[in-house]
Amino acid sequence: MIKFITTDQTLDLRSSELRDCLDRNLCGFHGDDNEGSFHVGYFQDKVLISVATFHKQTRDGFAGKGYQLRGMATHPDFQSKGIGNQLLNFSIVYLRGQMTNYIWCNARKIAYKFYQGIGFEFISEEFELPKIGAHRVMYLRTG
Repeated sequence: MIKFITTDQTLDLRSSELRDCLDRNLCGFHGDDNEGSFHVGYFQDKVLISVATFHKQTRDGFAGKGYQLRGMATHPDFQSKGIGNQLLNFSIVYLRGQMTNYIWCNARKIAYKFYQGIGFEFISEEFELPKIGAHRVMYLRTG
């Protein structure tokens, strides 16, 4: 089941899957609680197994209303089972209803194919984020 969740509910998965078990209290993002930001989670048997965050954030060179996808993470026991895909597609439908024009993200190298499979396109060359690894900016037109 997919639900809107709080920032606090995202922190454990962000910590374990994206930040090498960094203290969960250090895994918040600037903008998590801004107006227009939202978080979604996928629950299985009342256990949160996948999360994604969306910040209302435009990107230079792109017109209209934009959102940045951040902190998408799925528990390892549930990866490659379509759960992340369902979570992201739920969010895309929601954002289309909000008259959003595009979504963009700084995608980790390991996730390039996942995002491409949903329709995201590369809009940057590869770059390195310290202590996190290789990334590329990706973009999806929603409206």
